[in-house]
Amino acid sequence: MFSITTTQIDAWIVAYAYPLTRILAFISAAPLWSTAGIPRRTRLILGFGITIAIAPALPAMPVIAPASLDGLWVLTQQMLIGIAMGFAARIVFAAMNMAGELIGMQMGLGFATSYDPLNSSQTPVIAEFVSLIGLLLFMSLNGHLIYVATLAQSFYVIPVSANPLGAASWLNLAELGSKIFSFGMLIALPVVVALMITNIALAVLTRAAPQLNIFALGFPLTLIGGFVALGISMDYLAMPLQALFELALSSLLGFAVMPTQ
Repeated sequence: MFSITTTQIDAWIVAYAYPLTRILAFISAAPLWSTAGIPRRTRLILGFGITIAIAPALPAMPVIAPASLDGLWVLTQQMLIGIAMGFAARIVFAAMNMAGELIGMQMGLGFATSYDPLNSSQTPVIAEFVSLIGLLLFMSLNGHLIYVATLAQSFYVIPVSANPLGAASWLNLAELGSKIFSFGMLIALPVVVALMITNIALAVLTRAAPQLNIFALGFPLTLIGGFVALGISMDYLAMPLQALFELALSSLLGFAVMPTQ
């Protein structure tokens, strides 16, 4: 007679429940998938599809009943890991957005904002333009597929267990904030330096010819110089963006659980 024990049922459930929790948490926080333009039902279907596809190839899950206290702790742990990985993946777009805001302020277009339906907020137009460039480059490099592959690899690097995340994992997440500022400034630096030189030239010109109306002359020149410098710098964005993508991918796997005492 064919019989199924409770232990077997729990093993079948945890084989999909624990990976699904991490994957759904990652999708809810990762760039592109977490935008308002993608319905929640689509994200849920995507999470189920990825889980069903990679679950058979994942290492064995701990046989802990999901409805128990230990099981709820493991589910919470996987949710925290997925959200932390999603925020680590956002470093690329956060740095691009900051670079666009720096460029826009130097060009005098910091006040020019437009409604971004994907983020449901008012965004400076230059920051929106630079972010779209980063998104197109991300898609052209199959970044979404690389993120899925990295997510599947994370179950080997960060195995599912009841052990909490180590202190180095949260330090890794905190250090990403400084990376956003440094890479954002690095991307915006060519345009910022060009506009700084333009402003210095305008200051010298004003001292040499005080009768010139600096307000009527300086703003158009700053706009033109900013757009020219931005167009020229587009050809040189490959190297810093590639380094930024590599840093984001390494940060996705920069979490580790505490060893068992």
